[in-house]
Amino acid sequence: MGVFLLSSPALLVFFPFFTFCLLVDPVLGITRHYKFDVKLHNVTRLCHTRSIVLVNGQFPGPRIVAREGDQLLIKVVNHVPKNVSIHWHGIRQLRSGWADGPAYVTQCPIQTGQSYVYNFTIIGQRGTLFWHAHISWLRATLYGPIIILPKRGVPYPFAKPYKEVPIVFGEWFNADPEAVISQALQTGGGPNVSDAYTINGLPGPLYNCSAKDTFKLKVKPGKTYLLRLVNAALNDELFFSIANHTLTVVDVDAVYVKPFETETLLITPGQTTNVILKTKPGYPNATFFMTARPYVTGQGTFGNSTVAGILEYESPLNSLHSSIMLPLFKPILPALNDTSFATKFGSKLRSLATAQYPANVLQKVDKHFFFTVGLGTSPCQHNQTCQGPNGTKFAASVNNVSFAMPTTALLQAHFFGQSNGVYTPDFPSTPITPFNYTGSPPNNTMVSNGTNVVVLPFNTSVELVMQDTSILGAESHPLHLHGFNFFIVGQGFGNFDPNKDPAKFNLIDPVERNTVGVPSGGWVAIRFLTDNPGVWFMHCHLEVHTSWGLKMAWIVLDGELPTQKLLPPPTDLPKC
Repeated sequence: MGVFLLSSPALLVFFPFFTFCLLVDPVLGITRHYKFDVKLHNVTRLCHTRSIVLVNGQFPGPRIVAREGDQLLIKVVNHVPKNVSIHWHGIRQLRSGWADGPAYVTQCPIQTGQSYVYNFTIIGQRGTLFWHAHISWLRATLYGPIIILPKRGVPYPFAKPYKEVPIVFGEWFNADPEAVISQALQTGGGPNVSDAYTINGLPGPLYNCSAKDTFKLKVKPGKTYLLRLVNAALNDELFFSIANHTLTVVDVDAVYVKPFETETLLITPGQTTNVILKTKPGYPNATFFMTARPYVTGQGTFGNSTVAGILEYESPLNSLHSSIMLPLFKPILPALNDTSFATKFGSKLRSLATAQYPANVLQKVDKHFFFTVGLGTSPCQHNQTCQGPNGTKFAASVNNVSFAMPTTALLQAHFFGQSNGVYTPDFPSTPITPFNYTGSPPNNTMVSNGTNVVVLPFNTSVELVMQDTSILGAESHPLHLHGFNFFIVGQGFGNFDPNKDPAKFNLIDPVERNTVGVPSGGWVAIRFLTDNPGVWFMHCHLEVHTSWGLKMAWIVLDGELPTQKLLPPPTDLPKC
């Protein structure tokens, strides 16, 4: 698979991997129709051939291309013998929560032989997001980029790039990922790690039997490229660098940021980062590795390997460069546990905060929440031997509540007033039993279980502090909030101090995101406004932690105006 370059003028060219129809709306933009056929296909990586679930036979899946203000109608048809749902990660879904996608939260999954049309409009966003399956571990193969261009006639707040290139990080399993997590949940231990990381579905030459499966980015000297980076990996935050080249960060999670240069960046699962790559002015007589490997903070096993692609310069005409072996330069990535780099990189991210792209940071707060996030244990079933700590099962929780997924979609239960027996509106706003969160762990590591949610009125200003815990070892947790962007107003290490730490909050130009890494052994503070009625999932984007229960849900009630109310469900909404 070679690189697939999109020049800026051609970004709206449509390719045969979907059907389309464009309807003009003079106010919002156009309506784009896509069709996603979910089928099994044989794919070979690392000399292992496996039947995997794909969209339209592509790995990674097809890209969605749209402009800010466009409406998207995406028909997903399930041809595989398992339930499917698709999440449009980072799309705000204003009043269109029925299209958000997490199974048993906003919809029942699409059953075999059934279809569902996801209908939503992109409002106030531009940059890169991505779509992925949101049920069990299907997102190991079901994912693809979402490219959101500015409205017509609106330029980027940086020089127009010569070409734009999506670069999507993923993971490859020789085994079936569904079987991997199923076995882990049964035994109570940690799941087996993936066999390789990938760039655009390709592991690269540092893995055995993989030299031919290498992503190659071919560039011209003296040009500017916009690289649209997506971390679609299941369980690992990643460092990324291109040898002998500097990258300029200009956008994260489809929000512009103050540009800054870096040789290496950190991107957690669920995050996207747009960077400018300026190529060398002349032909360099060399090729360059672009590599990614994990940032590791936990005590568990991880994939200690490196995915590599190759940056190649197009050789001058009538030259012999293409026929000789060129030197290959390799970047130096941070140490696997380099939390100092992770912290410094995050501190450089700032909102653009201009008149055209303001940072509307909440200056007052109506409701404060303090959530502990981390790992714990649950009891081993009677007459069973478990592989978790001290013979228990691994579990994960928010405020010691390990979320139990319902069998009825929460949004349906909420909308139709049928919550009884589905969920309870009593999620604790602070830990029930306070302790020294980053100090010596408590004697009792057991978590509770429940389908508890937070219920808030429309237009409530929220401050949420998320605190890592060291119960089973401190660990970074990338937390993703559906339905909202939020501002990261503060973060630090140790236990959050409500008397001292808020004085250091950045309320001027904090970065705006949809996914944030809670620091290992530390805390992060975010603010957001509940301006979007519906039911909104929040969970760790390390898939193993979500499977263990590190997730919860917010319910935002309708406002008083018609434009502040959740739209009714579509007629083809899947049934459980």
